Amino acid sequence: MEHLKNLNIVITAGASGIGSEMAVELSKHGSCVTICDKDSSALDKFSRNNPRIDCHNVDVSEESHIKNFFDAIEKKVGSINALINNAGISGPSSKLEDISFQDWKETIDTNLDGVFLATRSAIPLLKKDGGSVINIGSTSSFMGTPLRSAYSASKWGLIGLTKTWAMEYGKNNIRFNAICPSSINGKRIENVIQKEAEYRNTSIDKIKSTYLNQTSLKTFIDVEEVIGMIIYLLSPLAKNITGQMLVIDGHTETLSMMEED
Repeated sequence: MEHLKNLNIVITAGASGIGSEMAVELSKHGSCVTICDKDSSALDKFSRNNPRIDCHNVDVSEESHIKNFFDAIEKKVGSINALINNAGISGPSSKLEDISFQDWKETIDTNLDGVFLATRSAIPLLKKDGGSVINIGSTSSFMGTPLRSAYSASKWGLIGLTKTWAMEYGKNNIRFNAICPSSINGKRIENVIQKEAEYRNTSIDKIKSTYLNQTSLKTFIDVEEVIGMIIYLLSPLAKNITGQMLVIDGHTETLSMMEED
């Protein structure tokens, strides 16, 4: 893990869930980590438990918030080595006709506009020494996902941005990649499963079984697997990897809808 020492790394939505675990692990190995999050209570708790990590209250979908965030980072550290675009919400779990435009916009604002705003502000700081942008995608980045129109649209869009920006900034030695996990064990997938069970008027166990049976290995993945891929992408071994989708999913066979009763 020597390659992680003294790297300046920015993580969005880093106060809880997978983002917080990324931040803690990278900091533990010597990286200088800065996080942002819009959940002020989660941010306060994280900051108390992790005083070495610089924390900022930021809504990634707000342009002024992002500008002020990266202005503060530039003032403190000058340049950065990596940006991890982790901020994202699951969005509504329902068929198209039952999705409100407000829920659609909220998902796109966070999952896609937030990535655009954060990456645009990070580019001048990455250009100074080169670096890496890691976007957190999903199996929904390359497969249709019934009942998840807004989420799927945002994650497919993320791949287009990843590949386009890799082409635009390769000459600046900035690499762009997307890590695409399937369902990650934890509260987020539990909430998604619960929402779908409520929408379909069926049991949580039935929905969970359907999700598990979508992959060859019949399992969800652990956050440590995603963090391991991040550590690899930040290493010299990944110096020529850019514009790629790196999938951790136990081989997704289908995301087809559960059979209706």
